Amino acid sequence: MTALYYDWISNNAMRRPESLATVDLGTGRRLTYAMFDERIGRLASVLRDTFGVKRGDRVAVFAPNTTETFEVQFATARLGAVFVPLNWRLAIPELRAILTDCAPVALIHDLEFSDRAATLAESFPHVRLCAFGTPESAYEQALAAAVPLSSPDIVTLDETSTILYTSGTTGLPKGAIITHAMNFWNVVNCTGPATISRSSVFLGVLPLFHTGGLNVFANPVFHYGGTVMIMRAFDPGQALKLIADPAMAITHMFGVPAIFQFMGAHPDFASTDLSRLVFAGVGGAPTPNAILNAWNEHGVILQQGFGMTETSPIVLLLDKEDAIRKLGSAGKPILHGQVKVVRTDGSDAAPNEIGELWVRGDHITPGYWQKPDVTKGAFSDGWLHTGDAATMDDEGFYTIVDRWKDMYISGGENVYPAEVENVLYQIPTLAEAAVIAVPDQRWGEVGRAVVVVKPGMILTEDEVLGHCAANLARYKLPHSVVFTDALPRNATGKVHKPTLRQNFGV
Repeated sequence: MTALYYDWISNNAMRRPESLATVDLGTGRRLTYAMFDERIGRLASVLRDTFGVKRGDRVAVFAPNTTETFEVQFATARLGAVFVPLNWRLAIPELRAILTDCAPVALIHDLEFSDRAATLAESFPHVRLCAFGTPESAYEQALAAAVPLSSPDIVTLDETSTILYTSGTTGLPKGAIITHAMNFWNVVNCTGPATISRSSVFLGVLPLFHTGGLNVFANPVFHYGGTVMIMRAFDPGQALKLIADPAMAITHMFGVPAIFQFMGAHPDFASTDLSRLVFAGVGGAPTPNAILNAWNEHGVILQQGFGMTETSPIVLLLDKEDAIRKLGSAGKPILHGQVKVVRTDGSDAAPNEIGELWVRGDHITPGYWQKPDVTKGAFSDGWLHTGDAATMDDEGFYTIVDRWKDMYISGGENVYPAEVENVLYQIPTLAEAAVIAVPDQRWGEVGRAVVVVKPGMILTEDEVLGHCAANLARYKLPHSVVFTDALPRNATGKVHKPTLRQNFGV
């Protein structure tokens, strides 16, 4: 028997219609599950009857974080169509390449992006545009005139729900296929470790075109009938105020290390009451111990995890009771999934030996949109190659060492920049740091530290190199230091190593 997709929002609207579903912190719009469900139903009718969206068609969204983005996600699901959120930080040529790849029939956008949407539409005259952002917008007028869809299509779990385009750091973005089954298993896998329930109130700060913004933990909270609050754009001071506000009653949040770094560096951090947080998760990149310790000292245990777009995304998660004892670990595998660390020849690595992390399970993508060769190269016997260097210790805890592509070889020894960066973050006057490889005539490659100093502080190259020499093996030591005002970051807040290498690698 084929497993069917069931509509989470309509079920919660039936069971608890007056419960608060979502809050758009940019506009102040508050929607109960009954209101949310009706708007989604009206939008589904508009997409089908006005825009001609059929089963399998793609519908793109081009917007900052808004509750309308979630409406499009769930409305496309009711039609068996495919939701494609676009990275609004990309340039027009990059966006044009994505639209060429996924061929959407509609592009729904925020009024803020109207000019860029119109420019894109010049290359895709068949794509229907629809703007939202004000009560008078075309989107709101269409919803007001529509009748909610009365008979949603029957959709199976193995059908495509979403296409999420990767950041494209190794070339043109490729679209990871996300099925309804992947979304469901992600809910199951993260519910227990993250203690998600109908009483959860989640603060979303990551962009909704990213798997972290959608699925850690907005969609799981929707599944259980909790409340999702969305910031239009992340602001550390505002985030601290929201968490401290008893009326908001925020229980859950998730971010990349930079989110917690910026909040921890804010002047209000020390005086902010964070006691209502039940779960604060961090992932997306190895987190320096200095950030973990700063939050621990303020009474919040940051629980590290690991995931990626292609894994929907949770793969590893560290339980709270182990977070301090296993500082720096990404935890243990989720319930419904398999994980292993392998050598370059594909054999299993020994405990504490660095290898590549491979994952397998029903939460894994079936592949990349219209890229069978790329899909084939990403798997071995059903195991997805993550491209991350990792270790597993004697207790079964996994630690993400770094990305394989960021590793460099100096004098025949492997050096993982994240390890060096962790040491750099111990320097009190340092605000941000990243390490890249640069060519060296003697050693082949050596490290270069790119450093941002805290405002009003002084830090010299000799001090940085001296600190590293006291805490690292000689072959790991950076051979040079450059100072800059800020590190380049992508839309989720991760340091963008390709830009660093371009700007500082020569």
